[in-house]
Amino acid sequence: MSTAPTTQDYYDRFAAGYEAERHRGYHRLIDELELDLVRRFGAGKDVFEAGCGTGLLLRETAAVARSAVGLDLSRGMLRPARDRGLRVVQGSLTDVPLPSASFDLVYSMKVLAHVPPIERAVAELARLVRPGGHLLLEFYNPLSLRYLAKRLAGPGRIAADGTTEKDVYTRFDSLVRARGYLPAGVELIAVRGVRVVTPSSHVFKLAPLARLFSWAERAACDMPVLRNLGGFMILVAQKR
Repeated sequence: MSTAPTTQDYYDRFAAGYEAERHRGYHRLIDELELDLVRRFGAGKDVFEAGCGTGLLLRETAAVARSAVGLDLSRGMLRPARDRGLRVVQGSLTDVPLPSASFDLVYSMKVLAHVPPIERAVAELARLVRPGGHLLLEFYNPLSLRYLAKRLAGPGRIAADGTTEKDVYTRFDSLVRARGYLPAGVELIAVRGVRVVTPSSHVFKLAPLARLFSWAERAACDMPVLRNLGGFMILVAQKR
């Protein structure tokens, strides 16, 4: 009898090909829109990444932060991160093995949508932040072109063994719902929308369209109303 893969299994299988498209085009633009906020709030400070994967974002965070630590559930994902010399620990977002108030910035990109006990996870990340520090929490948005594209195209394959996106738990949250996950003492101060106008990542395979959509995404990410339509919504919050 076959057994459905756990979230850890899913990302262990994903690890081998995870970085294949991440250094250019669409994926690089998404990374840069996320890193822009990490650099803004984390430069010269102590920073923690929840769900660091292979360390692509953490590597660039470490270049500007006073200290940078990452955590991931998947040992397969963490292997390349360790090979890069990054400080990482293996563990769950709902039970981080680090002291309270250890960081000035805690961020999590493309991870929280795959954590069922979301309130517990957000509370745990808030625990790690010092008073006055910030959290960058990214959620998947049902009011977006990305969500529509996912519904039309169906689950994508992520490994040669037949594992697909349907094999991992995924939740889509409206801005109102995502804001409701913030615990007492943590205040939402801004929202950034990532992938607001891009209908498909394939448009980045054509240079003229890539330039056009890159410009449009950078223009729209912080624009009132439009930012709330991003396929990825980053909540910028501060701990009082």
